[in-house]
Amino acid sequence: MKNEIDVYIATFPAATQKQLKNIRAIIKEAAPEATEVISYGMPAYKQNGMLVYFAGYKAHIGFYPTASGIKHFLPKIQAYKHSKGAVQFPLDQPLPKNLIQEIVAFRITETAYKK
Repeated sequence: MKNEIDVYIATFPAATQKQLKNIRAIIKEAAPEATEVISYGMPAYKQNGMLVYFAGYKAHIGFYPTASGIKHFLPKIQAYKHSKGAVQFPLDQPLPKNLIQEIVAFRITETAYKK
Protein backbone atom coordinates (compact mmCIF):
# COMPACT_ATOMS: atom_id res chain seq x y z
CA MET A 1 0.00 0.00 0.00
CA LYS A 2 1.33 3.43 -0.91
CA ASN A 3 1.65 6.04 1.79
CA GLU A 4 1.84 9.84 1.42
CA ILE A 5 5.62 9.75 0.93
CA ASP A 6 5.33 7.20 -1.90
CA VAL A 7 2.69 9.40 -3.56
CA TYR A 8 4.94 12.49 -3.16
CA ILE A 9 7.96 10.71 -4.70
CA ALA A 10 5.86 9.36 -7.60
CA THR A 11 5.13 12.91 -8.80
CA PHE A 12 8.77 13.46 -9.89
CA PRO A 13 10.74 12.39 -12.99
CA ALA A 14 12.57 9.04 -12.71
CA ALA A 15 16.03 10.50 -11.94
CA THR A 16 14.61 12.65 -9.14
CA GLN A 17 12.56 9.73 -7.80
CA LYS A 18 15.74 7.66 -7.56
CA GLN A 19 17.49 10.27 -5.41
CA LEU A 20 14.36 10.87 -3.30
CA LYS A 21 14.16 7.13 -2.62
CA ASN A 22 17.89 7.14 -1.79
CA ILE A 23 17.65 9.99 0.73
CA ARG A 24 14.54 8.40 2.25
CA ALA A 25 16.42 5.10 2.76
CA ILE A 26 19.45 6.91 4.23
CA ILE A 27 17.24 8.78 6.72
CA LYS A 28 15.24 5.67 7.65
CA GLU A 29 18.47 3.74 8.26
CA ALA A 30 19.77 6.54 10.51
CA ALA A 31 16.44 7.01 12.32
CA PRO A 32 14.64 3.64 12.34
CA GLU A 33 12.29 4.71 15.15
CA ALA A 34 11.24 7.97 13.47
CA THR A 35 7.74 8.39 12.05
CA GLU A 36 7.34 9.46 8.42
CA VAL A 37 4.95 12.34 7.85
CA ILE A 38 4.21 15.04 5.31
CA SER A 39 4.85 18.47 6.83
CA TYR A 40 4.98 21.79 4.97
CA GLY A 41 4.13 19.76 1.85
CA MET A 42 7.25 17.60 2.00
CA PRO A 43 8.39 14.31 3.51
CA ALA A 44 9.57 14.69 7.10
CA TYR A 45 10.64 12.57 10.05
CA LYS A 46 9.47 12.94 13.65
CA GLN A 47 11.01 11.55 16.81
CA ASN A 48 10.58 13.62 19.98
CA GLY A 49 9.83 16.47 17.58
CA MET A 50 10.69 17.12 13.94
CA LEU A 51 14.07 15.75 12.88
CA VAL A 52 14.54 16.51 9.18
CA TYR A 53 12.62 17.19 5.97
CA PHE A 54 13.51 16.59 2.32
CA ALA A 55 12.06 17.68 -1.01
CA GLY A 56 12.60 17.18 -4.71
CA TYR A 57 13.40 19.97 -7.15
CA LYS A 58 14.39 20.24 -10.81
CA ALA A 59 18.15 20.05 -10.23
CA HIS A 60 18.61 19.09 -6.58
CA ILE A 61 17.27 17.41 -3.47
CA GLY A 62 16.57 19.87 -0.67
CA PHE A 63 17.49 18.60 2.80
CA TYR A 64 16.16 20.54 5.78
CA PRO A 65 17.72 19.52 9.11
CA THR A 66 16.54 22.75 10.83
CA ALA A 67 18.78 25.71 11.54
CA SER A 68 20.66 23.92 14.33
CA GLY A 69 21.49 21.00 12.04
CA ILE A 70 22.89 23.36 9.42
CA LYS A 71 24.83 25.42 11.95
CA HIS A 72 26.40 22.36 13.60
CA PHE A 73 27.54 20.90 10.26
CA LEU A 74 28.50 24.13 8.48
CA PRO A 75 32.14 23.08 7.96
CA LYS A 76 31.03 19.80 6.34
CA ILE A 77 28.42 21.29 3.99
CA GLN A 78 30.58 24.01 2.44
CA ALA A 79 30.79 22.05 -0.83
CA TYR A 80 27.01 22.36 -1.26
CA LYS A 81 24.71 25.30 -1.81
CA HIS A 82 23.12 25.96 1.58
CA SER A 83 21.20 28.47 3.67
CA LYS A 84 20.36 28.84 7.37
CA GLY A 85 17.92 25.92 7.23
CA ALA A 86 18.67 23.91 4.10
CA VAL A 87 21.33 22.23 2.04
CA GLN A 88 21.00 21.33 -1.65
CA PHE A 89 22.35 18.04 -2.98
CA PRO A 90 22.66 18.15 -6.80
CA LEU A 91 20.70 15.42 -8.60
CA ASP A 92 23.69 14.55 -10.77
CA GLN A 93 25.92 13.63 -7.79
CA PRO A 94 25.74 10.76 -5.31
CA LEU A 95 24.11 11.70 -2.02
CA PRO A 96 26.59 12.13 0.85
CA LYS A 97 25.22 9.19 2.87
CA ASN A 98 27.60 9.51 5.84
CA LEU A 99 26.98 13.25 6.16
CA ILE A 100 23.20 12.84 6.00
CA GLN A 101 23.32 10.09 8.61
CA GLU A 102 25.56 12.17 10.89
CA ILE A 103 23.12 15.09 10.64
CA VAL A 104 20.11 12.84 11.36
CA ALA A 105 21.91 11.30 14.37
CA PHE A 106 22.69 14.80 15.64
CA ARG A 107 19.04 15.82 15.30
CA ILE A 108 17.87 12.64 17.12
CA THR A 109 20.18 13.49 20.03
CA GLU A 110 19.10 17.13 19.96
CA THR A 111 15.35 16.39 19.98
CA ALA A 112 15.76 13.76 22.72
CA TYR A 113 17.65 16.30 24.84
CA LYS A 114 15.00 18.99 24.31
CA LYS A 115 12.29 16.51 25.33
